[in-house]
Amino acid sequence: MTEETGPLRTLLDWLYKASGVAAALCLVAILLLIVAQMIARWTGEIFPGAPNYAGYFMAAASFLAFASALNRGAHIRVSILLNAVNPRIKWALEVWCFGIATTIIWYFVYYAYWFTFWSWKFNEVSQAQDATPLWIPQSVMVLGGAILGIAFLDNLVAVVFRGNHRIGRDLVDQSFGE
Repeated sequence: MTEETGPLRTLLDWLYKASGVAAALCLVAILLLIVAQMIARWTGEIFPGAPNYAGYFMAAASFLAFASALNRGAHIRVSILLNAVNPRIKWALEVWCFGIATTIIWYFVYYAYWFTFWSWKFNEVSQAQDATPLWIPQSVMVLGGAILGIAFLDNLVAVVFRGNHRIGRDLVDQSFGE
């Protein structure tokens, strides 16, 4: 991965890091919810909706972490075939893989957006005690999916024009002698 500079590159790198930080903050929120629920039980109080809020934060953490994890090389990437073929075929396979991944994630984001829109339009709420409007946690799913879509498109453009993706190598990946 070579160092690139420029306002767009800076913005994209900031976006990926910010979504990773937001995912980490969601995990901290889960911890705080669990502690609050424990304290509520010890004092004989009830904290309605805590498990649901923890679930919302877990989904948010997952979707917000996808792009950051992709660019840091933390996703599972089977590169045994890519390492066994010549560079021209490797390039074609990477363009195909990133193209398919980019298409699929934007397809997901499109339909997740409309799903969220209709949840907002019909004022759908959670069936549990919290009665949270469902468009709120669903919108974080759309946001995280869109950031992942941007990351896949970013890597696709990098492979097409530079010949190599922007995915870093994870230490676990390096430890197996790849």
